[in-house]
Amino acid sequence: MAQIRLVIADDESIIRMNLKETLIGMGYLVVGEAGDGASAIHTARELRPDLVLMDIKMPKLDGIQAAKILTEEKIAPVLLLTAYSDRELVDRAREAGVVNYIVKPFREAELLPAIEIAMARYQEFLAMDKELTDLKETLETRKLVERAKGILMDQQGLKEAEAFRKIQQLSMNTRKSMREIAQAIILANEITS
Repeated sequence: MAQIRLVIADDESIIRMNLKETLIGMGYLVVGEAGDGASAIHTARELRPDLVLMDIKMPKLDGIQAAKILTEEKIAPVLLLTAYSDRELVDRAREAGVVNYIVKPFREAELLPAIEIAMARYQEFLAMDKELTDLKETLETRKLVERAKGILMDQQGLKEAEAFRKIQQLSMNTRKSMREIAQAIILANEITS
């Protein structure tokens, strides 16, 4: 099984060094480090880690703002490791898409479950996002096929089942998707209209 690749972002180099040693000792691979939020984003974009462990209070861009960007761009899940636990920060972290939050000082035993759960939740998020995209694609294809069927029914006097079969047959014969065939029929109709 491949090692889990991590990026650590904390403005205190001693904390980064200690955390890196701990994570390596736990069997993780630390592929990058950053001392501020902007560098954390750049490093994560470049290295595409499995997870980013990040402090909240950092220069240039705080950890929550950086986490929001990494989440929106679907680069990597973010686990916040921070000394701050007030309600406002927790709410901001949740809204930014942070997948887990550990308050310092933490014990090494807390890291493994936090990392594994964060990664599992992120995989669930990606799976749901893909499913939603696939459903939207299916719905859009269905709408296009319906429009194309209507055009064929009007232009060629076909019944609905015959129009559908014609689109299906064209799809198989040309090795193009039914969506592409439907788009071509719609475009041809718009050109001739």
